[in-house]
Amino acid sequence: MKKNFFTLLAAVVLSSATFVACNNEGEKTAEETTTVPMDEPKMDAPKDVVDIAIGSPDHTTLVAAVTAAGLVETLKGAGPFTIFAPTNAAFAALPAGTVDGLLMPEKKADLTNILTYHVVAGSVKAADLSDGQKIKTLQGGELTVSVKDGKVMINGANVTAADLEGSNGVVHVIDAVLMPAK
Repeated sequence: MKKNFFTLLAAVVLSSATFVACNNEGEKTAEETTTVPMDEPKMDAPKDVVDIAIGSPDHTTLVAAVTAAGLVETLKGAGPFTIFAPTNAAFAALPAGTVDGLLMPEKKADLTNILTYHVVAGSVKAADLSDGQKIKTLQGGELTVSVKDGKVMINGANVTAADLEGSNGVVHVIDAVLMPAK
């Protein structure tokens, strides 16, 4: 009797497994069949300063330049960093051929010099900026802050969006590319 019971139990288990495995939806990938328990909501990792730029359609040139300069890993580091991020329009306003020239491998040092001139160590919020303030960049130069009628400028570039917070710093969007003194 015990032998028949185990045989019947095995047949039921095998039939159930076969029934579950055979469905009309076709094969599913592991990703499609993986579920997140209801009590554990899926959390996205916090965006760092590089992810903020990557997520912006107005910063594709900046992202390409940071990638070409080999600075992505550095700027994804612990930081904190403050990035003054020029828009695509800011890069387009440079003399013809400037961006293409800087993206060439032999110009990597020049590109790195310009990009690190847009980066400050620490998390500098708009409220921390004051008229006439000098801010030292990772490149080694200084940026000058101007504040007039509530309008903030960095070396003459307008801050068009401020305090975009990332997990490792803050991004301020500017309307011009900052060029370090030679």
